[in-house]
Amino acid sequence: MPDTSVSTPPDPHPRLRRLQAGVEALLIRLRPYLWVWPPIAFGAGVLSFFLVDRQQWLGGLLALGMLLAWVLLLGEGLIGRLLARRGYPTLPQGITAFIAQLIHQETLFFCLPFLLATTVWTSGQALFTLLLIGLGLLSIIDPLYYRLAGRLRWLYFAFHAQCVFVVVLVTLPLLLSLTTAESLGYALLAMVVFALPSLIHLLHPKGWRSWLALLGVALLLAGAAWSGRAWVPTAHLRLTGSALAPELDRDSRTPVGELDLTPEALAREGLYAYTAIRAPRGLEETIYHEWHHQGELLDRIPLTVHGGREAGYRAWSHKLNFPETSSGDWRIDIVTSSGQRLGSLRFDVSAAAPQRADGEIHVLQGIPGLEWRRMLPGMPRSHGETG
Repeated sequence: MPDTSVSTPPDPHPRLRRLQAGVEALLIRLRPYLWVWPPIAFGAGVLSFFLVDRQQWLGGLLALGMLLAWVLLLGEGLIGRLLARRGYPTLPQGITAFIAQLIHQETLFFCLPFLLATTVWTSGQALFTLLLIGLGLLSIIDPLYYRLAGRLRWLYFAFHAQCVFVVVLVTLPLLLSLTTAESLGYALLAMVVFALPSLIHLLHPKGWRSWLALLGVALLLAGAAWSGRAWVPTAHLRLTGSALAPELDRDSRTPVGELDLTPEALAREGLYAYTAIRAPRGLEETIYHEWHHQGELLDRIPLTVHGGREAGYRAWSHKLNFPETSSGDWRIDIVTSSGQRLGSLRFDVSAAAPQRADGEIHVLQGIPGLEWRRMLPGMPRSHGETG
């Protein structure tokens, strides 16, 4: 009788298939122990944050590694389709979802130290950072994460877009010495691009009108994100010290003297607002001291900040022209050119019970609670004055 059995053709890519099987087996074996991955990513973020000033190349190397992981994740679908079209084996969907979860965890926990250290907790920035903390917790709770990835695809894409925003916001200044405004702009652009799959899933565009509507929604999303930029922490610029004083010693570069904050004294002496701002090495950025009286902006003074000193780059503004009715609440906001706030100095002017500007530098370290006072050593500075 003739042989009617069907022979199985030989596998054209045995080595690649064995490699794929080895990767799958390794991930399955390591999965019970991957709870240590978020702490490792958080530790790498802390290390990178503190190495920005002292070992810029190492902090940048850590950031580059995470950015490369995102390039692989974002290109995984395209690479998988190209491999499948040419007959190469591809990873199962469950394995790729698991790798995506690891990269989401790495991103959120790596970036958290930068956000925790630079958030102005008395502003809307606190909500942004708390949102990132919530997303980080979501990424490590498997039932919630895989429900999001499997059934709520539009929300999963939004989660993905937010992670892209954060990774661009944090890594690009480390790698390219971008200003805060530049990195924020690139991060918003990346977020909108990667939010498009979520919008497509929601709107299901078919004709040209629905595609125009999709484009309009994307532009509205970009505009809304840009209008809320003040709620986004600066990630790399941090106010490390501040003081109010009637004089400033240009030789020692420190605020000196004491002054009762009464209308008469301010009209006679004027007032120095002193700030020390920590920035990455190689970064040069313009910030502003915005003087507000009773909520009204009176002066906006530009100051150039150079990065590279752990204690912060000294910058000050000197206000001489106080209004005749200067009594009341004063606030000096320290903001970037994109409107992101680094912090504020507040004082009250009163003839009856005046506060005192004593020239003592208030040194802030990290999140609230880690605060004490000391005098900063001399370092380069910039200054501005108002008439």
